[in-house]
Amino acid sequence: MTETEDNGAYRVLARKYRPSTFEELIGQDAMVRTLSNAIESGRLAQAFMLTGVRGVGKTTTARLVARALNCVGEDGQGSETITPCGVCDQCTAIAQDRHVDVIEMDAASRTGVDDIREVIESVRYRPTSARYKIYIIDEVHMLSKGAFNALLKTLEEPPEHVKFIFATTEIRKVPVTVLSRCQRFDLRRIDQELLASHFNKVAEKEDAKVDESALAMIARAADGSVRDGLSLLDQAIAHCHGEVGEAQVRDMLGLADRGRTFDLFDAIMKGDAAAALEVMDTLYAAGADPSVVLQDLLELTHWLTRVKVVPDAAQNAVVSEMERVRGKEMSDTLAMSVLARAYQILMKGLGEVRNAPHPQQAAEMVIIRLCYVADMPTPEEAVRMIQNNPPAPTGGGGGGVPTGGGSGGGSQMAQAVGAPNMGAGGPPNPGPQANMRVVNGGRTVCQPKVQDETKADPQDFPAVVALSEEKRNIILKANLMNNLHLVSFEPGKIEFRPGDHAPSTLAGDLKKFLDTHTSRIWAVSVSRHASGDITLAQVRDEAIAKRKAELAKHPLVSDILSSFPGSVIEKVHEIKLDSMDAAIQIEENPGDPDHSDNGEE
Repeated sequence: MTETEDNGAYRVLARKYRPSTFEELIGQDAMVRTLSNAIESGRLAQAFMLTGVRGVGKTTTARLVARALNCVGEDGQGSETITPCGVCDQCTAIAQDRHVDVIEMDAASRTGVDDIREVIESVRYRPTSARYKIYIIDEVHMLSKGAFNALLKTLEEPPEHVKFIFATTEIRKVPVTVLSRCQRFDLRRIDQELLASHFNKVAEKEDAKVDESALAMIARAADGSVRDGLSLLDQAIAHCHGEVGEAQVRDMLGLADRGRTFDLFDAIMKGDAAAALEVMDTLYAAGADPSVVLQDLLELTHWLTRVKVVPDAAQNAVVSEMERVRGKEMSDTLAMSVLARAYQILMKGLGEVRNAPHPQQAAEMVIIRLCYVADMPTPEEAVRMIQNNPPAPTGGGGGGVPTGGGSGGGSQMAQAVGAPNMGAGGPPNPGPQANMRVVNGGRTVCQPKVQDETKADPQDFPAVVALSEEKRNIILKANLMNNLHLVSFEPGKIEFRPGDHAPSTLAGDLKKFLDTHTSRIWAVSVSRHASGDITLAQVRDEAIAKRKAELAKHPLVSDILSSFPGSVIEKVHEIKLDSMDAAIQIEENPGDPDHSDNGEE
């Protein structure tokens, strides 16, 4: 039997089990403790700001605070208390939303200055029967800029009998001038385990039988919101006539079976596109939403990554035995770089599916993309493979490059970009500009490499900087001069530590530049431990400072600096003397050691 309202209408669980005391407010212990201490010590703020995601209890908390501040006790002689009696006239009227001194305002529908002007004009009048006149403004971030400005002065210095309680889900949209005048409480998301326990108590009171796995699924779908979870539980009880199982909840939510999600992810990581698409078709036929399937894959990828970093995460009480066993096996066999790459592709693909005219096709394209990159080598592995397997000597003859079969991208031979069309006479000689790229298992394909043979390969790092200047890559040159601390250099290999202002793509930009304008493939890596040399800009500045210090000791320059107090040497110009001027200067000053072929200005 379910309770109904006085008029006989059904009362949904989210309203029926709304907390009536602070003890019933789950998951907000820190806020309740702060309010309790404030009320007991009499340190009550003039305004409270309650923020958090939808359904965590912001409006409920505001009403509880109103009751706590206005409760007079059963005998009518009480004062502010964190445990309102619930039976006095004040508590009863507030609970029934009919108290004249507790004004609730929806800022989503009343956003203008005129609406706030009504509030400002009414705060002058004392409460009719309550201890405090309380204004509860829900979704306060929806107020206009003018409305916020109109409220500032009253909010900062309201009458002693007025309290403001604001609630919002978008705290960043509230001006800081308003936030600075409020005591802020961040209502936290409720964790899944606590939500599942709360839903189980509600189900028992409703005489409904709900499996633990179904409760865990509802708690996961609620995403920390008590109201959302109770709405889902209400729907599940109605959907299953009081006996709720995991399969029914999965069908109701349109979720993919957790085991099938593991099967799909396993096929993707093996590069088996055919098997992955078959699983996807099965899920789609069963009613699973394509975007939800990708969300499940995204969540699974994150969970496997977390288990890899923190193995104890698999022992969480809300994790099923199947997830614990299969998840541990997968996390042990998959590399961190593979999981990170899969997460990035899924994140991008999820947006594509949501915006696609046909979500199922977009989801399949994302899965195929994942299959084809699943076992591709990481950049570090590719560099290591190239170093361990140098290019084979070029020459004519021999058979063509074979193409592998299979459905997965990692199991199939990659085609050379821009490869020439082969005739009947066999593959052409790739020539000196060909780069032998290693692909999976030591096999190679010829891939033409665009390069610049007008300049020899740099033999030191300053030559690399000079090459960037010659090719007019000004941005790269500036970063090489100012934001790169060289750790080691040898032709074809550079290791460096980036400076504080170095772009995150510096290593890739430098490698691409050198690969294009030299005759070899370069390995450019970032060192996380070595400090490296000072930058070339620092070397230049130190040299300039040393040169200025030397010139300041010259008798003529020293006299000039002494004659003009506060003067400094701003710049040093090296003047090249031609042979005739040098000969004349030497003849006129044959014994002056300070004169040579070069002069300074």
